[in-house]
Amino acid sequence: MPIPGLSIKTNSPQNWRRQNNFRHYQRRPSFDSRHYRPSGPKKKLPRDFLKLLISGGVIGIGILGLASLFLLGWIAKDLPNPNKIIDRSIALSTKIYDRAGETILYDVHGTEKRTFVSLTDIPAHLKNATLAAEDRKFYEHQGISFIGIIRSLVKNVTTGSRVGGSTLTQQLVKNAILNPEKTYTRKIKELILSYQIEKKFSKDEILQMYFNEIPYGSVAYGAEAAAQTYFGKSVKDITLAQAATLAALPQAPTYYSPYGSHQDALFGRQRWILDNMAELGYITKPEAEFAKAEKIEFKNKQESIVAPHFVMYVKEYLTEKYGDLAVEQGGLKVITTLDLYKQKIAEEVIDDQAEKNLSWNATNAALVSLDPKTGQILAMVGSKDYFNEEIDGQVNVTTRPRQPGSSFKPVVYATAFKQGYTPQTVLYDAVTKFINYDGQNYEPHNYNLKEHGPVTMAKALAGSLNIPAVKTIYLAGIDNVLNLAESLGYTTLSDRSRFGLSLVLGGGEVKLLEHANAFAVFAREGEWHAPAAILEVRDKDGNVLEEYKKIEKKVLTNEIARQINQILSDNSLRAYIFGEQNYLTLGSRPVAAKTGTTNDYHDAWTIGYTPSLVTGVWVGNSNNKEMRRGADGSVVAAPIWHNFMSRVLGDTPIEEFRAPEPAQSNKPVLNGSIAEGIKVKIDKTSGKLATNLTPESQVEERTYRPTHNILYYLNKDDPQGDAPPDLSDQQYQRWEEAVQRWAQENNIISEEPPTEYDDVHTLASQPRVTITSPSENQIITNRFLTATINTSAPRGVVRVEYYLNDQLLKTIFNPPFNLEVLISDSTIQNGFYQLKAVAYDDIDNQGSDTINSNLNFSP
Repeated sequence: MPIPGLSIKTNSPQNWRRQNNFRHYQRRPSFDSRHYRPSGPKKKLPRDFLKLLISGGVIGIGILGLASLFLLGWIAKDLPNPNKIIDRSIALSTKIYDRAGETILYDVHGTEKRTFVSLTDIPAHLKNATLAAEDRKFYEHQGISFIGIIRSLVKNVTTGSRVGGSTLTQQLVKNAILNPEKTYTRKIKELILSYQIEKKFSKDEILQMYFNEIPYGSVAYGAEAAAQTYFGKSVKDITLAQAATLAALPQAPTYYSPYGSHQDALFGRQRWILDNMAELGYITKPEAEFAKAEKIEFKNKQESIVAPHFVMYVKEYLTEKYGDLAVEQGGLKVITTLDLYKQKIAEEVIDDQAEKNLSWNATNAALVSLDPKTGQILAMVGSKDYFNEEIDGQVNVTTRPRQPGSSFKPVVYATAFKQGYTPQTVLYDAVTKFINYDGQNYEPHNYNLKEHGPVTMAKALAGSLNIPAVKTIYLAGIDNVLNLAESLGYTTLSDRSRFGLSLVLGGGEVKLLEHANAFAVFAREGEWHAPAAILEVRDKDGNVLEEYKKIEKKVLTNEIARQINQILSDNSLRAYIFGEQNYLTLGSRPVAAKTGTTNDYHDAWTIGYTPSLVTGVWVGNSNNKEMRRGADGSVVAAPIWHNFMSRVLGDTPIEEFRAPEPAQSNKPVLNGSIAEGIKVKIDKTSGKLATNLTPESQVEERTYRPTHNILYYLNKDDPQGDAPPDLSDQQYQRWEEAVQRWAQENNIISEEPPTEYDDVHTLASQPRVTITSPSENQIITNRFLTATINTSAPRGVVRVEYYLNDQLLKTIFNPPFNLEVLISDSTIQNGFYQLKAVAYDDIDNQGSDTINSNLNFSP
């Protein structure tokens, strides 16, 4: 059946090869029968047995053939008429609702756009790009690629997937004639119809139908509608770069949608197609590179859509499961998990903080909130403005990998607790030059560039100290951390060879949605739930296709989850870094939270939760441009998190986190008993414990603290271990050097406190002194006061101090230490006073004598 406007002449690869004197040579495999001859003497089979074998084979083949014909006949009985390929039923839009089932978030896709275009008006670049991307052998096969079928069949069997090896003809059948169900029966129907169409129509007729029927996503069916929808121009006017972009869409129109979250994947496929075109000789390599450099600008999309990032997230899931046609024309009714009240608050708090964050050079933000009891997504804001192309607003940051900074630390500490460490385990926060797993030096520093000495793991996590965190991931083991991360649902950390000690500081990219859902495990005391966005899907007839089912597994013990909850919810524990007043608290409501900031301020995070609500916030720039210095998670992300949680939780009932049991360990380094050290008063001279006879001037308070790194104590307390570890261990040596340096700089003595008492300041050591004049109660009439004394001392007297009613008159340093002094102080008037002489030896042992004097100065 000729199609109007169809040119029968074809610029197929075969014609091009003939015109350019190219030939195909089919190589036949050589076969040397000598290689297959059996060894030993030949044995002839009985003639009757051979007859029986041949007869059985013929009968078997006949039965198999009849069975195959019957099966094909049964499958083919309901085949559509290929002559009516353009006929189709009325398309019904799919409606996506909020969790209440009352508000339509999005209508997918109202009416479809379709404009017929002749193959002569399809530019050669689009034809060639499509062939390069979808079907290189289009002009050579008969509608079916058996190699592609076998390849896809092997992959399906080995992986359990449902990938295809479809030709362009098969794609046309699948999208224009058959329903999109993914079954092997439908696949057989597809093959039969493809063969029939190849017999009925020419290759160019099929190609023209393909370019008019195939869905390109959104509401665009056919190349002309796609060009108008995405570029605002006719298909005949598109550039090579635009043609390669359109050719990239049919494989997965929703996933690669220019208005979705995977533009980078779309352009990656576009570049792959251009390279294929150059490889096949359709274009030159310089032309391919020039097209790759062309900036593609898409026509603005104007649609009524609520919670657009969430809707597109749901739509991607639906198309992956049911196919594009079912979603765009099947009339599905989808009830999602979205809480519209929370969604609006999320959008508002991001908008309210936007201007302030701009002062930090942060142009974008994202938020996701889940119910940790179920994993259901309650709110999702993938960017500050979905329709703002300047910030790549249509990219859903909640599902894109970004580095989480220190917000990943709770996963590492939870792993350490699984390995037997406790929140009270002591680590030294002292700058250390680590040896990373790749053999390179690695020297992390804390955010405030300070060192804090011995700290417990609880204090280190609460204050987000980097150096103890790196020690923690070393002790916990990177593989163990990645094992837990996998159990928590992270999908971006599978290439383990990429990660070293910096993983604990955010050296591995994670998705905000998965990150928040991992924190939900702490909120639910170790119980993980798969993130869910859909409560129910019904077809156009009201039949339930799927409904939410709680999927859960236990990935942490209650106790470890409670330990993390207690640390992250203790505001006083983090106050030494964040201050008492910060955005990580909600008044009297218990709430656990952790911030994160990447190096050079590319990403800022805050993840926090109650037992019933977990919310994650990201702030930064979609193009990964760094923010202004100081734009950390507590400054730009925490205010959004705080405002959202405050408004959403409002006056709802307050829920408490359950407290963990006290950490128990027989190792001092693990139970925290060495964290603060022992402070004692020491006599400076003897170095022994001070007594009540030790002069105050000779008392010194000293702190005695075991000053070794944790590796020393772990070995020492291990009955099978050595103490200390082998000093040839460079990691141990570096940890120990850092600890000893810190101890020396902070006057920390690495020894046990003394047990003996001061024996140089005793009663027997005290000097003796006697005032010989004036005498007791003598009247003194002259302000020029004199006094004489007798002294003696085991160590000798070095000075004598004279006091009048505890007021120092004079200190005498030379024997015989007699007093001569003019009382010039006008406050000393007539009356009775005590005159005291105090004698000292060289180590401040002292003795004294006192007399009463009657001062009666003449007027």
